Amino acid sequence: MSTLHRRVRLIVAIAIAWNVVEAVVSLWAGREADSAALVGFGLDSVVEVLSAAVVAWQFRAPDPEQREEVALKLIAWSFFLLAAYVTFEALFSREAEPSTPGLIITALSALIMPGLALWQRRTGEQLGSASVVADSKQRMICALLSFAALAGLVFNAWLGWGWADSVAALFIAAFAVREGLEALRGDPCC
Repeated sequence: MSTLHRRVRLIVAIAIAWNVVEAVVSLWAGREADSAALVGFGLDSVVEVLSAAVVAWQFRAPDPEQREEVALKLIAWSFFLLAAYVTFEALFSREAEPSTPGLIITALSALIMPGLALWQRRTGEQLGSASVVADSKQRMICALLSFAALAGLVFNAWLGWGWADSVAALFIAAFAVREGLEALRGDPCC
């Protein structure tokens, strides 16, 4: 196994571990605060674990390139499911209560995920793997959702603007659809 293949497996393991923490904390905090943004963020973490698992599955094969097309389709559909859920929550949720645990987990994610996404993207580009690059976009969407959820939570806690996270969530949903379409088309990464 090459050094780049081992690096992909390490990145995926880190992503899965962090996303499990994100999912548990966000889903619990979201339920406690009736926050659609936090529940959506937690479910995004679940989708990210599934996307990372797809890449892990791909790179367990002796020839990972043979699984590239299937991996891209699975990642694309995870983007579409994420977009559908976030849109639904943004349109039909009620205003949330302030959430300190939610503020903490989204702030930590906003700090961690951009670096992890960049590391994974560069590794995917070095490998010439569109699926690894597509999965790195899941990390970037997580970072964007972190910032959106954090902004919504801050505006809710400090200004009483409970609607702000729904507006940001709709922007993120549109971005997720775009990334899903790119992954489905298998747009070249390099």
